[in-house]
Amino acid sequence: MFVHPDIDPVAIAIGPLAVHWYGLMYLLSFLVGWGLGIVRTKQAHIQWQREEVGDFLFYVVLGVVIGGRVGYMLFYQPGMLLENPLQLFYIWQGGMSFHGGMLGVFAAAGWFARATNRAFFDITDFVAPIVPVGLFFGRIANFINGELIGRSADVPWAMVYPRIDMVPRHPSELYEAALEGLVLFALLWWFASKPRPRMAVSGLFLIGYGCLRFFAEFYRQPDAFLGFVAFDWMTMGQVLCTPMILGGILLLALAYRREAATS
Repeated sequence: MFVHPDIDPVAIAIGPLAVHWYGLMYLLSFLVGWGLGIVRTKQAHIQWQREEVGDFLFYVVLGVVIGGRVGYMLFYQPGMLLENPLQLFYIWQGGMSFHGGMLGVFAAAGWFARATNRAFFDITDFVAPIVPVGLFFGRIANFINGELIGRSADVPWAMVYPRIDMVPRHPSELYEAALEGLVLFALLWWFASKPRPRMAVSGLFLIGYGCLRFFAEFYRQPDAFLGFVAFDWMTMGQVLCTPMILGGILLLALAYRREAATS
């Protein structure tokens, strides 16, 4: 059994200025994502210019932050939002939703597609293999903060979070960092390294993330203010992943069906 290292969530403090690990992980995600996007432009089948990666990144940042916060309040704290709509702007209190951030990125992709005269799925196919990098760093930030903890466990690597209780738990943040981050990145980067029909990479991302997150949720403690939201065993994360998986299957099927019809 291990004990959570109880790291100070503030990474750097200079007088009244406090830089949190969560913010640093976001910054690192965007910087590494930018670099990987430039690497993607060098692949022969990718029709992107190096400068376009930075342009698109600006709107991705806005989409992730705004969409993530709005999604969290709508999906997880609707009552609080109705009681005090200004809570939407209290981002320093924490609370971001991947699914909301994903919708924000979709909005950014739609705008960029229109501005550059590209198809929407050409944008999402380009960015999908890079997204797991942000997921990885985000889960590491969750671990540093000792949040989104796992369910009780008796495995040898179980971890105690003294700030919460002395119950040995699954280090679910690390599970998700490995699955949604490393495994999904390796799968998508390999798949996207060769020419694929339009929508295929996006479809595989939805399936891959949806399935891996759905699985990881079995080891993550449900949010105390929500509990199980369906069938007495499904968490909100699993509910939100279900349409992702179905949508991904549909996109993948359509992608290869269209390719077969035109070949």
